[in-house]
Amino acid sequence: MFMFEKPHGMRDTLPGLYEAKKKVRSTLTDLIDKWGYQFMETPTLEFYETVGVQSAIEEQQLFKLLDQDGKTLVLRPDMTGPIARVAASKLHKNNHPLRAGYAASVYRAQEREGGRPAEFEQVGAELIGDGSTSADAEVIALAAGALKNAGLHQFKIAIGHAGLADELFVEVLGNAERADVLRRFLFEKNYVGYKEHVKSLPLSSIDKSRLLGLLELRGGKEICAKAEEIIGISGQNVIQELEDLWDILEDYGCAEHIRLDLNMVSHMSYYTGILFEVYAANVGFVIGSGGRYNNLLGHFGSPAPATGFGLRIDRLIEALGIQEETSEADAVIFSKEQRAQAILFAEEERARGRKIVLQDLAGIENIDHMTKSFTNVTYFIGARKEEQNG
Repeated sequence: MFMFEKPHGMRDTLPGLYEAKKKVRSTLTDLIDKWGYQFMETPTLEFYETVGVQSAIEEQQLFKLLDQDGKTLVLRPDMTGPIARVAASKLHKNNHPLRAGYAASVYRAQEREGGRPAEFEQVGAELIGDGSTSADAEVIALAAGALKNAGLHQFKIAIGHAGLADELFVEVLGNAERADVLRRFLFEKNYVGYKEHVKSLPLSSIDKSRLLGLLELRGGKEICAKAEEIIGISGQNVIQELEDLWDILEDYGCAEHIRLDLNMVSHMSYYTGILFEVYAANVGFVIGSGGRYNNLLGHFGSPAPATGFGLRIDRLIEALGIQEETSEADAVIFSKEQRAQAILFAEEERARGRKIVLQDLAGIENIDHMTKSFTNVTYFIGARKEEQNG
């Protein structure tokens, strides 16, 4: 009964989709490479006690298994943790920032009724060792540039700050437990529930107005002034950071794709500052996300500020409206008598950059059906060589 079944959430990638993924991946990685980010790979399996524990992915979404020594392993649920591990142990020994890029699959167990993939590919970049606002702007501008390089032009990057809502919640509500309730509403984007809960709290009308006003902090740089009124003195440094970030992104020429969303809350618990999410038209999910995580490398014994992003290939393909890509190739069909000449011809053409399928005539049942999928067909049959275009 399981002959054609796959584990829940796992998917096959057939040739047409594979070609589409390869094309999109290369447009992203090419630009990241041009920005001076060095690509690296990490193992698919990591120790639960290191990468698994430090991951921001919820426990129930981790794929766990035991090795021969009884140690618990996980399939990597994201790439930020593994790169932080490598950077802390092997790479972050110099006095200059490290720029790392990656293209890899990550694994997260999904609920059966969710319909989401348990394995998906991300392309991303991490900038480690630079705690400046300029570094935050760099990775956001790089993400925007990579998306445009892939052919996506209708997208928005929503920027928030991990500490902004917390500052307000703790000040007004007094403790983290009560703040967590409101944070959950924001994370789920349940704004109706958020409003109803705020109205039910035993607070002054001024404090309720401040909490409700948080929902209105979306837009351009102009909302920073309003944010300062709502958040108060405790949020001044954060708001100044956001204003500086906006100015730098204007210099990068990508402000048209940027908006501030100061009630943003991420499910990634390791974010400590600027965070952002990427949205595209006609796609109901976030296609990428990122932010600053200054404490993560400290858990691996080498404290350093860091920021980065990851883009999901599957959702980007959906945003681009790509169904599948065909890999155009030419065919060389030969008979026994012309086999050597056909092989030599195919090798010469491949050296010139052409994609050549070499096919023995004896292995074809229907030659007309077989040749329909090729642009050009060259025949080495009997004592003749013949080329057919179209």
